[in-house]
Amino acid sequence: MTTQELEKLVTGFRRLQAMGESSLTERRASLVHLEKALPVPKDAHIELVDAGGVAAEWVSAPGVETTAKAGADKALLYLHGGGYTFCGPGTHRLLAYNLSAATGMPCLLADYRLAPEHPYPAAVEDAVAAYGWLLAQGFPADRLAVAGDSAGGGLALATMLRLQQLDHPLPAAIACLSPWTDLTMTGASITSKVADDPLVEPSSLERCASWYLGDGDRADPLASPLLGDLGGLPPLLIQVGSEEILLDDASRLAARAQAAGVTVDYQCWDQMFHVWQLYAPMLSESRDAIASIGEFLGQHVD
Repeated sequence: MTTQELEKLVTGFRRLQAMGESSLTERRASLVHLEKALPVPKDAHIELVDAGGVAAEWVSAPGVETTAKAGADKALLYLHGGGYTFCGPGTHRLLAYNLSAATGMPCLLADYRLAPEHPYPAAVEDAVAAYGWLLAQGFPADRLAVAGDSAGGGLALATMLRLQQLDHPLPAAIACLSPWTDLTMTGASITSKVADDPLVEPSSLERCASWYLGDGDRADPLASPLLGDLGGLPPLLIQVGSEEILLDDASRLAARAQAAGVTVDYQCWDQMFHVWQLYAPMLSESRDAIASIGEFLGQHVD
């Protein structure tokens, strides 16, 4: 990535960050610009489905089947970020497509319910339901993977903890991209990285946590999976940028998961910002990170 490319992206991020006090409706409406900047290739296969009562899309690259009946024997459940309050398939469809191409898996992009209209635990319930739907479609657990970015990364982990509570089989692997894992926001980087992070600020996280949980317990492991019992989780890939205020959410997750006996691949990418993997058309680092995700998931699912 050239200095000019980085400055252009950072300028756009700062403009979005300046909307900090805007209403949630305004912030959601502003995402149309992100969707337009990240179009999906014309050869993408996109199919709307009802995944166990959860709106979702199958997104796949050419040559990747989307159903077990058609010959697909593995799949990726993707949980988008957005602080549990915004974003959706439109903002993450290109990433889902790129992950499908990198893994050879069809990607089920879940459009889970958002807060504050649908507060915790709606997102967890929807993620568990979508995962259960994949099992019901004929995909065995050891041929499934779950991934997510930001809040979606935390949601992927919370889904694993909930599946354990329900005594349901876990997938073969998990990938967390810039995950938000601690809604109590005790990581030192929340404050130490403020000047470095071009995209996320503490006040935005605070608003999202309040919209999602209300007066609920932020230390609940299904809201802050960093604080849960991570033992028994499948192999876990964690990617985070060195410039993120959520850096400690990722590094502490890696340490706690390893201490619990989980196989962890922790990757801290120099000079990268929050969920840089979205920007594959612009950044070679994004394309490299997606290739690394594909390699990790392929290793454990295959």
